[in-house]
Amino acid sequence: MRIQRTFVLFATFLLLLTRLNSFGQTDSLPYKHVIAVFAPLYLDSAFDAAYNYRYDKTFPKFINPGLEFYEGVQLALDSLSKENAPLEVYIYDTRSATKPLSEQLKSPELEDAELILAYCSGQELAGFAYQAALKKIPFINVNLPVDGGVKNNPYYVMLNPTLKTHIENLYRYTQKNYALNNIVYFRKKGNMENTIKQYFDESGKTTMSVPLKIKYVELPDSFTINQLKASIDSTKQTLCIAGSLDENFGRKLATQLASITKSYKLTLMGMPTFDNISKDFSRPEYKGLEILYTTPFYNPRTDTVSKSIVNYFNTKLYARPSDMVMRGYEATWRFSKLLIKYKDAISSNLTKKEFNVFREFDIEPVINKQTNTTDYFENKKLFTVKWLDGLIKSAN
Repeated sequence: MRIQRTFVLFATFLLLLTRLNSFGQTDSLPYKHVIAVFAPLYLDSAFDAAYNYRYDKTFPKFINPGLEFYEGVQLALDSLSKENAPLEVYIYDTRSATKPLSEQLKSPELEDAELILAYCSGQELAGFAYQAALKKIPFINVNLPVDGGVKNNPYYVMLNPTLKTHIENLYRYTQKNYALNNIVYFRKKGNMENTIKQYFDESGKTTMSVPLKIKYVELPDSFTINQLKASIDSTKQTLCIAGSLDENFGRKLATQLASITKSYKLTLMGMPTFDNISKDFSRPEYKGLEILYTTPFYNPRTDTVSKSIVNYFNTKLYARPSDMVMRGYEATWRFSKLLIKYKDAISSNLTKKEFNVFREFDIEPVINKQTNTTDYFENKKLFTVKWLDGLIKSAN
């Protein structure tokens, strides 16, 4: 299977080389909407000057995310092409060794761009946001859950919600479902842990309902099961909250709590980084422990489009599409459709709840309290998922 997947990615690279930089969707139409797509493709790293693949029968992991995003973009563009969508799409490799991003953003074809889609890094975010504000066109950040210090820029759209939004959502969910339970908040020392606790405290101060009664417990790095037991009442249902983004902390906390579920009635609420370790939760050692966390991307892949993409990957590429493939597809499809419908007024219609594919979006303006202006737009839609005995499902 690894060799097959390597072949698939290699074939995708070859296809990318033949199609970069432009997808002309409908040559016969007099007008096309121009979209610029940026992704870390590492083409110069993968091929030499003669287009010889550098890695033999292997495929470096660092190339996967950007290439998988591109695969989703490509599939969406193929679908839009079948509808004769009036689009001209330019693909840029942000890891190009010959043309840095600063030069790419000055490319002549970008003069006519009406939309920027980017799988970007923290260092690149400000540059994309600046160009979007300069050209007065939307910049869709598909992956980073940070604002990057962007202010007063109604053209910047963040699809991955910030940590603050996750905490606010988690707090409301806990109020709705666990307000009468014992709530124990386990954390470790750290600046980020202080920030997370601050977000919890702010949610309690601003809630329209009764604030949660939370017991805060700071654990040492080498905490033991007995230290956890000391904070849990065996006679009552307890919600334990993992107040850290540290994946090792979350994994250890989940493992130790799962080991005592026969004696204690427990549910564990994790941070959004639990999504990164979620494959672990199907293992036997987590049996009996209900594990919850929030994620912006929950796709059970039961809809028609998802089934079609999965079938295409299974039958044509002998592989399974990753979530990043799906994200590339949905972002390209949704915002291309919005651009076609609203044209140069797309920036005024970013909050429209239209053209969703796998999930709902709730894109809202984030208002600066000092200036009362829009700093940026953020997708506020989050899904709470539940793992129990190796199975995952929506808990919304």
